Amino acid sequence: METWQAVAVGIIPSIGVALIFWYAMRSVIRADRNEREALAKADAEEAERQRVATPPAGPDGAPSPAVSPTPAPSPESKTDSPR
Repeated sequence: METWQAVAVGIIPSIGVALIFWYAMRSVIRADRNEREALAKADAEEAERQRVATPPAGPDGAPSPAVSPTPAPSPESKTDSPR
């Protein structure tokens, strides 16, 4: 074999392996980027749902009285407990 053919035969497999490695790493990085984008979108949607579901706060930081839940009955008001 001539010198340049010997060099080509010796270097082409290395170039092929490098291209396969590059393609695999590119796929992994793209998959990671897409997953991060999907998670960020899901987190933003969840935060928006939480923001919409949370009642507005009053001036002291507590929920405003118009949307505050009714208080639970006190244990003394139960009529089914034996005395």
